[in-house]
Amino acid sequence: MNESSSPLALLRTLQLSSQSLPVGAYAYSQGLEFAVEAGWVNDERTLASWLEDQLMHSFGRVDLPVFVRLHEAMRMNDEAAQLSWSRRLVAMRETSELVSDDCGRGLALARLLHDLDVQGADQWLPRPDVPFAAMFALAAATWKISADVAVHAYAWGWLENQVLVGVKLIPLGQLAGQRQLLELSQRLPEVCGRALDCSDDEIGGMLPIHALASSLHETQYSRLFRS
Repeated sequence: MNESSSPLALLRTLQLSSQSLPVGAYAYSQGLEFAVEAGWVNDERTLASWLEDQLMHSFGRVDLPVFVRLHEAMRMNDEAAQLSWSRRLVAMRETSELVSDDCGRGLALARLLHDLDVQGADQWLPRPDVPFAAMFALAAATWKISADVAVHAYAWGWLENQVLVGVKLIPLGQLAGQRQLLELSQRLPEVCGRALDCSDDEIGGMLPIHALASSLHETQYSRLFRS
């Protein structure tokens, strides 16, 4: 049995992708709150469409392939690549809200990993622009979680969080939320496989309406989630 398929590696994977991880993932809606306010997302069907578009055309084409490269950089202890891909990922955030969300969670995870005695976490603590993907990759590489397993866990964590946001905002019932996870998770092997195989030149994608929703959320009068 290799390390990445060991029971302990599986448990560490579940710990990393858990919504109970104290990094503030539930503090931001990533534009979904404004989409609900504007009526763009108002039921199961429109929530599924909103999240699938992000998964296929934005998150799956930017975050996931960059995460794969960060995992390799952490595994090889390549500091230049770690910084380069971290900066590139932050630079591709279209709004200040998305930057605050990503870097806030990244710094929170860096602090947590430092407190858990994960080697290398301390060097990220002075940085204000550490993306969450970098710290997730550091933990995964340290705990001998393979890139294939880690990228699926990273994608699942994002998907579960966004579904929970939708369930709260629309609102939907718990059964509807589970249906969303069951349906949308079927796309994860495809997008994660593409992230593992794509070249550097293929990284990139955007959804203007997602960026617009995040931007407009910054001035939304009444909101549950941070901006």
